[in-house]
Amino acid sequence: MNEQKEFLKDYDDSKYKKPSTTVDMVILTAVDVGTNARSVPDKVLRVLLIKRKGDPLVVDVTDPYKGKWALPGGFVNYFEDLDTAAIRELEEETNVSNVYMEQLYTWGNVYRDLRRRVISTSYMALVDSSKLNVKAGDDAEAACWFDVKATTLEEIKTQTQTGYIRKTTYELSLVNGEQEIKDTVIVTKEMEGRTSKVDFECLDNPSGLAFDHATVIFYTLERLKNKVEYTDIAFSLMPELFTLTELKKLYEIITGKAIYSRNFRDKMEKQKKMVIETDEWESGKPYKPARMFRFNPDWVED
Repeated sequence: MNEQKEFLKDYDDSKYKKPSTTVDMVILTAVDVGTNARSVPDKVLRVLLIKRKGDPLVVDVTDPYKGKWALPGGFVNYFEDLDTAAIRELEEETNVSNVYMEQLYTWGNVYRDLRRRVISTSYMALVDSSKLNVKAGDDAEAACWFDVKATTLEEIKTQTQTGYIRKTTYELSLVNGEQEIKDTVIVTKEMEGRTSKVDFECLDNPSGLAFDHATVIFYTLERLKNKVEYTDIAFSLMPELFTLTELKKLYEIITGKAIYSRNFRDKMEKQKKMVIETDEWESGKPYKPARMFRFNPDWVED
């Protein structure tokens, strides 16, 4: 203990430059859409964005992202761990707590923030938008939900002597009413023997999102798509009671694939036993009511 005190007494940490540390929150929800009142509505994923203060048309070298839409988030306090900072930011931006939240990835490209060296850890939070009272923080002009989806534009795979390089270009689209934001994200996977490396790049778009937030959102959508296949993560986006058709439509919008109803029912009820049938039925619907289900809290991941 004395040796440690002696070491710390003479330790000079000023010789190391100190980057700033932030957390970025990708807050997702699922809502019903569609105009056909006689059928179960489809669903769409939405992400919460905040609009930074300032005029985007006025060039400001001290803050090139003024007036742009971005993910909610903020700096980590000195005596605050990452998860605590993420929980605090979530509560400040949405006024809710005790929701599904998961740490995803740490983004550390040197010039991801042109003002200073910033290392950011991104989190995914899944919430029910009907229970939120969204507000803009002190450093934001507005906070809104945007429909979000990623579409594959091009994939090029090149063989190498010991593996391959696959470059896939995606378009990230975010829509709120008449406002649409589009960004291009490029994912490059290099496979050499048994070693793989994945790089993410967001092409510069003057009308796109601030910082590298398009890449952060795209990564989150991919993580959600992968996890929904083997975990119970989708139920964090559902109410306590739901029909199997409603649940199937959520799976379809997350995975981007059509699902055969009978196969889905067997998977949920028999194979995985993820849901429990209740004695309740839909009411007040213009179409044939369906039985309601709830998540099985005793379900165990395969």
